Amino acid sequence: MDSKILDATAFYAGIPFVSNDSFMTTSIVYEEIQHIKAKQGALEMLQQTNRLQIRDPSEKNIAIVKDASIKTGDSTTISKQDMSIIALALENDCELITDDFAVTNVAKQLKIKTSPLMTKGIKTVGKWISYCSICGKEFSKEKECPICGNKLNRKLIKKSI
Repeated sequence: MDSKILDATAFYAGIPFVSNDSFMTTSIVYEEIQHIKAKQGALEMLQQTNRLQIRDPSEKNIAIVKDASIKTGDSTTISKQDMSIIALALENDCELITDDFAVTNVAKQLKIKTSPLMTKGIKTVGKWISYCSICGKEFSKEKECPICGNKLNRKLIKKSI
C-alpha cells in the first residue's frame, strides 16, 4: 500500500485518525502537530502500528522544491514545513494531501499528485508576480515599490491544469 504525505492541516482535520491508510510526514511537521491528541497518545499509536512514518527528505529534493517555489513565485509564502512535505512527496513518489494553495501550486509544478482535504482543490496553477498598482512595474522579491514606495500587490498568471 502506498503512503500518502500529510501536511499539518491534514492532522488538524483528523485525516490519519479516521483512516486505515498509511501516511508519512516530516519531522518538522510532526513537531508542529504533536500536541494533537497528545493525552490519548493517538500519534504514538499511529506510529506503533506503522500507519504514520516520520521521514525527512534529502537536501537535494529540498533544493529542487526551493527552485520550483522561486519559479512559481511562491517562495515568499511557503514555509520550511511546506517545502519539506513537498520534497518528501517528490522523493517517495507519493500523493500529497493538502489544502494549501502555494503547496499545491509548487507540487503541481513538480508533477506531484495532490488531493484536497476540505476544499475542491485548485483548478489553475501558475506563477505569482508582484506589481505596483501605481506605476505598473513588476518585481520579483520586493514587498514595496522601490520607485514610488507603494505596497506591492500579487497576482497569479494562470495556466490550467
